[in-house]
Amino acid sequence: MNVLGILLDGAPAGGSGFGSMSSILMIVLLFVVMYFFMIRPQQKKQKEIQKMREALKVGDKVITSGGVYGKLKEINDSSYTVEIAENTRIKVDKASVFAVTEQSSK
Repeated sequence: MNVLGILLDGAPAGGSGFGSMSSILMIVLLFVVMYFFMIRPQQKKQKEIQKMREALKVGDKVITSGGVYGKLKEINDSSYTVEIAENTRIKVDKASVFAVTEQSSK
């Protein structure tokens, strides 16, 4: 009998009756493993990125999610003004800044 049949039917023919319990246990174990290897690390990474965004200050050199390098000129509630060249400024959403290339002062 294949694995899918075992999971759907419960115990294999002539089994001891623990098939349905073991299949439920396997599914629960699968979700626990997925949580610790996929969900939890992603949540930790998001918290680190959020801390980095909160620590940004005017003058920091940043990279946007689109790959644009620039220097922060202004910080608003929901956006940043980034200078990408001399006298060339763009306004980007706070969520689009994902890395600091170099900490610098004003």
